Amino acid sequence: MKLAILLLILMLPTILMAQSKDPIKSKPKGILLEDLTWVEAEKLLNEKSIVVIPVGAASKEHGPHLKLKNDLIIAEYLKNRVLAEANVIIAPTVNYNFYPAFLEYPGSTSLRLETARDLIVDICHNFSAHGVRRFYVINTGVSTRKPLKLASDLLTAEGILFEYTDIIKIAEAVEKQIKKQPGGTHADEIETSIMLYIAPESVDMSKAVKDYHPDKGPLTRNPNNPQGTYSATGIWGDPTLATKEKGEKVVEAIVSGILQDIAELSNKPFPKIHANEQPTEEKKEEK
Repeated sequence: MKLAILLLILMLPTILMAQSKDPIKSKPKGILLEDLTWVEAEKLLNEKSIVVIPVGAASKEHGPHLKLKNDLIIAEYLKNRVLAEANVIIAPTVNYNFYPAFLEYPGSTSLRLETARDLIVDICHNFSAHGVRRFYVINTGVSTRKPLKLASDLLTAEGILFEYTDIIKIAEAVEKQIKKQPGGTHADEIETSIMLYIAPESVDMSKAVKDYHPDKGPLTRNPNNPQGTYSATGIWGDPTLATKEKGEKVVEAIVSGILQDIAELSNKPFPKIHANEQPTEEKKEEK
């Protein structure tokens, strides 16, 4: 018994050091907005603040081996990594957006392009009314880049800094080094590897299959659809090649890229408000 206690005492510094290296378990540098009262939020929301908005689908197909909430899991993981490492205010995760390519698969949802754009713009307007002018979206989708670009254009014209993760570009170099599949970007080798690293309990590799056909547009379950990319499973790529080790490399590249984006955003000057901008009818009514 004494020997066991002595060994525990000797190992304690090593255990504590290992725990301190875990960025999610260490004391966070950021703040979750949802944990504040409005009185506390008032003191923190201002022109110097960076508000981070995670976006990840909670209901979107990812083949037979990954859950509908796959993107939400990724968004929540990335949110917690940013929370640990960056001095930001993190807003609640947005779990619906623009995903039109997956609607033939039951359980998949998508907002209209304009709705997805306006959803983000409205959220930013709510915060900007209290002084916030720097926003960063943790973006976990590909099709979501389109409404986010439109939102960025509108907000930039108002003198608001708005940026978002380009999930393809940010990990492109690492993916090229590790990827073995002939092609694909959905529920594939890379995305499945990510999940094996951050949430292995959400992956059923016994149901993972290669399903890859030339890109002709949105995924379709109809092999005779000339305008769609045929996929009986909802997979586009080869998830059977996925490994936790590949996932770690991709995820750490994404986290590093996001943190770099946020650091650069904190030092950027605000864009000039367009001189020819006219107030909308909605704004006129508010005045």
